[in-house]
Amino acid sequence: MGYRSCLGIFRLLKAYSKERLEAASRRAVELQACSYSSMKSILKHSLDQQLLIDLPTERAGPDHGNLRGARYYESPDQSQPHTERETEC
Repeated sequence: MGYRSCLGIFRLLKAYSKERLEAASRRAVELQACSYSSMKSILKHSLDQQLLIDLPTERAGPDHGNLRGARYYESPDQSQPHTERETEC
């Protein structure tokens, strides 16, 4: 099955230059989209000639005093889950 995909990618050399195919291959590897259809789409839309922007891996939220981070919900003792505060009477 992979052999036919490779043949299809090599066939793209008839329509596109070797340099563009190499650039599209690098982009496909970085995006983890190494299929014939992905390569064809990258070349068709000239994405191989555009700069690949590094997207942040974590979603950063606004910095605000009222927002709690992940550390707030971590319990000091990992063996016991975080529970509501006990009220004393």
